[in-house]
Amino acid sequence: MPRVSFTQNLRRHVDCPDTEVEAGTVRDALEAVFAERPRLRDYVLDEQGALRLHVVVFVNGEQVADREGLGDAVAPDGDIRVMQALSGG
Repeated sequence: MPRVSFTQNLRRHVDCPDTEVEAGTVRDALEAVFAERPRLRDYVLDEQGALRLHVVVFVNGEQVADREGLGDAVAPDGDIRVMQALSGG
């Protein structure tokens, strides 16, 4: 099963440990995680269900191409990493 992990920055706001889920796409994987941790959705997705501007997702080290539909494929042994961009100066 694909493994979904979140950065420490997101974990500060919502309890979201690494999780293995059954999924064929990034959307399926995230929805499975959100089903268990609904508060996490608002940190990751906007009101239309697309990735928020400050969030980036990698599958096996490659940034997802479909930021709106999240239809990027995920292999059964896939590694999904959700990161929140940091800014400042």
